[in-house]
Amino acid sequence: MTGRLTFDQELKDLHDTLIKMGKVVENAIDESILALKNKDIEVAKRIIEGDNVVDELEKEIEHKCLLLILRQQPVAGDLRKISTALKIITDMERIGDHAADIAELTIDIADGNVYGSTKEIVPMTEVAISMVRDAIIAFIRDDLELARDVRTRDDVVDNLFRQYKLELAEVIRSGKDTGEHALNYLMIAKYLERIADHAVNICEWIEFAQTGEHVWPR
Repeated sequence: MTGRLTFDQELKDLHDTLIKMGKVVENAIDESILALKNKDIEVAKRIIEGDNVVDELEKEIEHKCLLLILRQQPVAGDLRKISTALKIITDMERIGDHAADIAELTIDIADGNVYGSTKEIVPMTEVAISMVRDAIIAFIRDDLELARDVRTRDDVVDNLFRQYKLELAEVIRSGKDTGEHALNYLMIAKYLERIADHAVNICEWIEFAQTGEHVWPR
């Protein structure tokens, strides 16, 4: 019994660190869009520098997972859950990278008088953040229904991206902005779409953790 209690405590510690990493990347996404909206170069720079925190959390979680495997020698469902955590942190790290990518583009945008509508980007951001947050919650709670709900939201992000892409194309055709500036905004929207995709990846690994199959039901 003592061994199981120790395992459960170490697993809880792993979960707590995963939640911490999730909150860090959620905040990075939110702050990157706020910096874009306000054309705030200092905030954008802070986000880029803060990407190191995400990298360190990835290493910390990876270390915890490996110690759990070595010390506790988990089998079946427990082993799948730890293996899933190792997969999830890769997607979380990429989400943090995309937030930093948005911040880098924000610095370029802030230097010029360019097309500056972010009203279509804000809904994409809100949905993407909710997907990341709920994907982590679904993993912690073994909530396959929530994971499936997260996956359905990816269609919302995809539709918002397509609409925004059409709007930017119209801006370019009208001559209201240079192609380069519009492309910067398009790339930001694309990074948000990729963030949503990574949340979906996390949910697919949750499916694996519970069923042993990494195949999403179509």
